[in-house]
Amino acid sequence: MKRISLSCLAAAGIALALGACASGRELETNQKLALYRANAGEPVSAFRYLGRMDRWESLGDRALAVWTRPREAWLLELGAPCPGLNFAIAIGLTSHTGQVSARFDDVLVPDATPNVPCRIQTIRPLDVDALRAAGQDRRAADQPSGT
Repeated sequence: MKRISLSCLAAAGIALALGACASGRELETNQKLALYRANAGEPVSAFRYLGRMDRWESLGDRALAVWTRPREAWLLELGAPCPGLNFAIAIGLTSHTGQVSARFDDVLVPDATPNVPCRIQTIRPLDVDALRAAGQDRRAADQPSGT
């Protein structure tokens, strides 16, 4: 009986530890999304997209940043949670006539289950230079002091 109780306590401790890790990761994601929102311009209806992304970054299951050029990036916020976006290795974007449009085009997560298109609700241009500077300031603030 004691063995079962200890096993249950150990399992509960592991679950609590995993929950704490998830909460920490969620907090970091929320802070990162807030940073991106703070460095985003007013919403636009669309952006030019010729089928090539330099890179992208998940900002939770309802937002992501997409770089179409090294110094051109967009904050895409989705209308609903997008299955698998947090852990995706690759994504795709739908486009029409060389543009990705808010409320019309989708983010695609090929490995997600269920594999459903995720509708783009808003598109905001990112100030890449300000975002880079803010990220450097944040990293510098997180470094322990040399005293």
